[in-house]
Amino acid sequence: MKIAELHQGDFFTKKPIENPKESQVWIRGEYDRSQKKYECQNFADANRYCYLKRDAEVYTDLVF
Repeated sequence: MKIAELHQGDFFTKKPIENPKESQVWIRGEYDRSQKKYECQNFADANRYCYLKRDAEVYTDLVF
């Protein structure tokens, strides 16, 4: 699934992990027009962010 297909606040992982740890789960944030990427926040650490392009593959099939 692409990051652009998720809604704001949806949980995902960057790798196909069925039972991820809290540090492996990310939350999709807002779209940053200046960078043309989606802001993503780590579930376990509120100060940890990453930016992903629209076509980045993410995985939502997880038990959390």
